[in-house]
Amino acid sequence: MNRKFIYIGCTALAMAFLNVRGVVAQEAQDSLVNVAFGKVAKEDLTHAVSTVNTSELSKILYNNNSLMGLNGMVGGYNGNIWGQGALILVDGVPRSASNVKATEVESVSVLKDAAAVALYGSRASKGVVLITTKRGKNAPMSIDIRGTVAANVPVSYPRYLDSDCYMTLYNEACRNDGIAEKYDASTIYQTTLGTNPYRYPDIDFYSSDYLRKFNVNSGVVGEVYGGNEKTHYYLDFGMDYNNSLLKYGEAKKAYDMSFNVRGNVDMSLASWLKASTNAAVIFNNSYAGRGNFWGAASTLRPNWFAPLLPIDMMDRTVATIDEYITNSNHLIDGQYLLGGTSADTTNPFSELLAAGYTKEKSRMFMFDVVLMADLDNLLKGLSFKTAYSVDYTSYYSEAFAENYAVYQPTWANVNGKDMIVGLTKFGEDKKSINEYVGKSTYDQTLTFSAQFDYARTFNKYHNVSATLLGWGYQTQSSSDENNNAIGSSVAGSNYHRTSNVNLGLRASYNYAHKYYVDFTGALVHSAKLPEGKRNAFSPSVTLGWRLSKEKFMKNVDFVDDLKLTASYAKLHQDLDISDYYMYKGYYLMEQKKTGWYQWHDGTAGGVLSGSIRGGNPELTFITREEYRVGIDATLFNKLFQLNANYFTQTTGGLLTRGASTIFPSYFNLNDTSSFLPWINNNEDKRSGFDFGVTANKKFGQLDVTLGFNGMVFSSKATKRDEVTEYDYLLAEGHALDAVRGYVCEGFFQSEEDIAKHPRQTFGTVKPGDLKYKDINEDGVIDSKDQIDLGKGGWSAAPFTFGINLKLKYKNFSLFALGNGQTGAIGMKNNSYYWNRGTSKFSEVVWNRWTYKTAETATYPRLTTGNGDNNYRNSTFWMYKTNMFKLANVQFSYDFPESTFNGTFVHGLSLYCGGSNLLTISKERQYMELSTGYPQMRNFYVGFKAAF
Repeated sequence: MNRKFIYIGCTALAMAFLNVRGVVAQEAQDSLVNVAFGKVAKEDLTHAVSTVNTSELSKILYNNNSLMGLNGMVGGYNGNIWGQGALILVDGVPRSASNVKATEVESVSVLKDAAAVALYGSRASKGVVLITTKRGKNAPMSIDIRGTVAANVPVSYPRYLDSDCYMTLYNEACRNDGIAEKYDASTIYQTTLGTNPYRYPDIDFYSSDYLRKFNVNSGVVGEVYGGNEKTHYYLDFGMDYNNSLLKYGEAKKAYDMSFNVRGNVDMSLASWLKASTNAAVIFNNSYAGRGNFWGAASTLRPNWFAPLLPIDMMDRTVATIDEYITNSNHLIDGQYLLGGTSADTTNPFSELLAAGYTKEKSRMFMFDVVLMADLDNLLKGLSFKTAYSVDYTSYYSEAFAENYAVYQPTWANVNGKDMIVGLTKFGEDKKSINEYVGKSTYDQTLTFSAQFDYARTFNKYHNVSATLLGWGYQTQSSSDENNNAIGSSVAGSNYHRTSNVNLGLRASYNYAHKYYVDFTGALVHSAKLPEGKRNAFSPSVTLGWRLSKEKFMKNVDFVDDLKLTASYAKLHQDLDISDYYMYKGYYLMEQKKTGWYQWHDGTAGGVLSGSIRGGNPELTFITREEYRVGIDATLFNKLFQLNANYFTQTTGGLLTRGASTIFPSYFNLNDTSSFLPWINNNEDKRSGFDFGVTANKKFGQLDVTLGFNGMVFSSKATKRDEVTEYDYLLAEGHALDAVRGYVCEGFFQSEEDIAKHPRQTFGTVKPGDLKYKDINEDGVIDSKDQIDLGKGGWSAAPFTFGINLKLKYKNFSLFALGNGQTGAIGMKNNSYYWNRGTSKFSEVVWNRWTYKTAETATYPRLTTGNGDNNYRNSTFWMYKTNMFKLANVQFSYDFPESTFNGTFVHGLSLYCGGSNLLTISKERQYMELSTGYPQMRNFYVGFKAAF
């Protein structure tokens, strides 16, 4: 393993005179929200930040995902934040959310607006999800144990035609293409009878021969926490185990197992000095058979060959057959040889039965240390905090691989019985005795921060706070040079580390928690840019006004609290600069790549050998400029809580080569060589409105909480380097997720119909093929006839929403969580719908076009070719992705405390529930369909005990 150790430094920090918002307002010590580099009282929060109390949520919802509940409880979040991918921070350190279990998490904050993330610099410029783990508390030691067993049941499987139907329809496809039928009637008839599945195979990947009805997941988690005035501690340890849905060959023994331990300790070293340490270790082990079963399941046609050939149906008087059987190292159950063809010397069945296995092992270590000093003796209200973290992840696989042979049979009828009278061997049949390391990788992340915080209240009403900080991190990924030993195409280490470094300043003031002003700025640095362009300043300003404290609001009885906020920010980032040295020009001698150029003055040109790119010493940061207004309200004696934000943001300076509108044509020599540099030119715009409403009401002993949140979202390409003959072909002015395709006008019904229609240029067109509209009316259907069909919702649908409901009656509770979307479209363009070549047919082809079904057909004519005319995005394949998904439901019962009086048990809860339970959509069947590993429904039971 090529391990590289990483150095990271931070610019020295000057002493601060200002504060971090993170210091708690005096009236709200018990209501804190985690924000960038600190905490803020919820009543003083002026940025677009939503938080989920995961610790409380886990009492009514079991889920291992550290981000559980966010989709259904946070407006503007659907895996992205306001349509863009966020940086995940765990205790302030860039880490994967999958490296933290939900039981370890205290809360999750979603930092949405640009002003909220400015302090984190370039890498956080698209939003931040801040995961904060649990801490100990000043209390006697407590122990919580949770155990859960779950069954994962496939939602649905693809429905493919069996062999006789496939062959019948494939023959039809041959006739449609004007070629000879491939399968004779006898073969189809014998396959239909099913008397000899070895000679006339009919493979169903989704049968009980290969798959379990469900796979099982089980887990146990323990938590130990407590502390005194000097030390607080929290310990979390757990184990999870999954078996495989596959039960064939080596897959019978397949499993995934993980074990995790986390320890968080807070110490008071002196009256003015505190320290915290966090350490976590994760072990992951898995065992699996070889082969791509799920990939082949959607392509391998059912009649292709028999995976197993029975020995008792072989004529052993044939010398070669007897020799193969006698010398085989892979007699399956002592009864079968492995089947195959010259084109299929490996297949998912033989791989599982004879190829061996892989064991994958990963080890992760995460360590944080934090030091906090109260510097009141130097300046009242001043404090200092510094943190350092280091993460190590190592992965390697142990593999056992065997070479094996497959055999293609020659069948004959001998004395009225089917017999294999000949075998053609493909491959080597050898026994291996050695296990080897197949692949190894290594990752390391180092993070450092230091900050001065200042917080004071002057004359009772003037609250001043500030922070001056430095933050940086670097991640290095390494792998062995033989990384492709078991199939990987990546080898060696990344030359450049992923890094971020910045200085930040935040200054806040509020008067009597009524008028707020906040300034945040960050000095960011990027090594991806040319010298002189590597530093930039990202400022933001936020204003807030609590109207409910104004005199004119005193008689408005239904308003408990009302606050308006507004912010402006301009962030600089290099996230959308894909690589280093893009500002550099270069010339590479390669004789195979040539281009002709002629000088502007008309003198003779010449031949350039090599790859060329122009340089741009002015290349600079991409910017996110954003305006936001927000409202927070509590109404009707805390019956309703409302939060909403309107935002509009422009991402400017996105990179392009300028080939269409910026540089003359002679800068672009050919497809592989040009003088064109990378420049800042393109621009995107995103805007939207997110909201969250929560209502809570008690009806006697029934406590009801209902939440509804969502986001209206739109995007647009506002500037592009492009020139087209027709304006509707421009990306500029259209949504970033615009789906382009053709307008389908039905099926061609006859050769005469084809002759009368504008010429389609996507291969041979016959009756039963799709007919497209000539948008530009030039008499030809080609790429110029594609239009904007709608929004794909790739980052966020036009409207996304979530609903959560909690009912609590005495010791019973019911929790439900759902989410959905409307306004986006998709294309049914996977292999289930787009059958190409000899790949298998799904049930959708039953209503294909024929002369008999011309008036009712819902699928094009069948073809043995690639279907170039039919299989392209068009309104024919388009569908609306509107849906609502019931994501989670859990029913719980908490035993009364009196049940365990006099025992060491302090509490016991029993629960049962499920996830991914229901999808409501007109296109439900398609949306629940997977041609690979199936979507799963999860049903579980469990307990939680406190000691």
